[in-house]
Amino acid sequence: MTTPPVDRRSLRKAFAASLSGTSLEWYDFAVYSAAAALVFPQLFFPSSDPLTGTLLAFSTYAVGYVSRPLGGIVFGRLGDRIGRKQVLVVTLLLIGVATFLIGALPSYASIGVAAPVLLVLLRFAQGVGVGGEWGGAVLLSSEFGDPRKRGFWSSAAQVGPPAGNLLSNGVLAVLTAVLSEEAFLSWGWRVAFLLSAVLVAFGLWIRLKLEDTPVFKAIEESGDRPTAPVTEVFRDEWRGLLAAVLSRIGPDVLYALFTVFVLSYGTTHGYSRAQVLSATLVGAALQLFCIPLAGALTDRVNRRLVYAVAAVAGAVWPFVFFGMVGDGAMVPLILGVVLGLLCHSFMYGPQAAFVTEQFSPRLRYTGSSLGYTIAGVFGGAIAPLAFTALNGGFGWVAVALYVLVACVLTLVGLLLGRNPDHAEDEAYLRPREVPAE
Repeated sequence: MTTPPVDRRSLRKAFAASLSGTSLEWYDFAVYSAAAALVFPQLFFPSSDPLTGTLLAFSTYAVGYVSRPLGGIVFGRLGDRIGRKQVLVVTLLLIGVATFLIGALPSYASIGVAAPVLLVLLRFAQGVGVGGEWGGAVLLSSEFGDPRKRGFWSSAAQVGPPAGNLLSNGVLAVLTAVLSEEAFLSWGWRVAFLLSAVLVAFGLWIRLKLEDTPVFKAIEESGDRPTAPVTEVFRDEWRGLLAAVLSRIGPDVLYALFTVFVLSYGTTHGYSRAQVLSATLVGAALQLFCIPLAGALTDRVNRRLVYAVAAVAGAVWPFVFFGMVGDGAMVPLILGVVLGLLCHSFMYGPQAAFVTEQFSPRLRYTGSSLGYTIAGVFGGAIAPLAFTALNGGFGWVAVALYVLVACVLTLVGLLLGRNPDHAEDEAYLRPREVPAE
């Protein structure tokens, strides 16, 4: 069967829209993640016990994951009903406004218990937006391109987290370098949140100029849009949903370890805040190249095989990492974070393609969003909390074992999943014959 021709100009625009949008939104999300480790325990959850303050701060981090399934249900359904583009504009606005307001939020010392309550509500709104964002961003780039090269084109959305992490930690690193500890805690951290207004405006400008994907247009023209996509996914494509959920848990947990928990762990094991942020910056910078490389590789080599090898490496590496860091030595810290994020890259690069390929095109936004968001609740949401509690009670070995279990679940998901069926897209994209009069 001949693959339909690809509009290269639209494909490049879609790739840029997916990459820029998710990068900007993950900047917002990553700023919160770093602040939860470095700032919020002192400003919003004052306590005489530092461990309690950290746990409470990470609990607000988890709220952003717990609220994602709501975004996945609401926006995933809309994405399969009214189109990818319109939904993605709304999700970008939702996350941007919530992040800006967090930057303007008074502390506990100013308004008391209302401060952490408002923080949780804004974090919830962020999570709803991200829950509806990922599935659409993946489809925006992958559905404009050749389905046989979906690994590479869908990786545009996957570059968002390290790009956002790079931007956010870069801003925080500059602020911590030029400001005193007192100034940073007083107002400096707010600058990173308030900058989101400019970034989101840029993202909106790009997305509003783009048309909807050829696949959705073809589904719309054929009259094949689902009336109850959430129900259909759970009823007819439950195995794909289960595969998608399990496949994401390992990467989510590993990413939480090397970008969130490492901040609090490092600052209590001989490293300064600036040193740990520098290590995560190096790792994030390398991921910008490794993630699309991994996605492209799986267009040539079996996607599930590459994903599985990376999952095994990710299960083993934390045992090595914790054994080599400590006492302020920078080389082991940077090497440990970089290799940990490299393992993550070779799971995360092909992940978008693998997840979307578990669902038929007409249910793809809903199924992908549900898989992404449900996995986030069991993966990234509780991981920082679990890491902090396990490390406080049992030491780093318990943390490494937690990652091991998460990666085993990912391997189970890969076994349950299916390989790509390119004919599904091609059936919609083939030129339709016009009946003779």
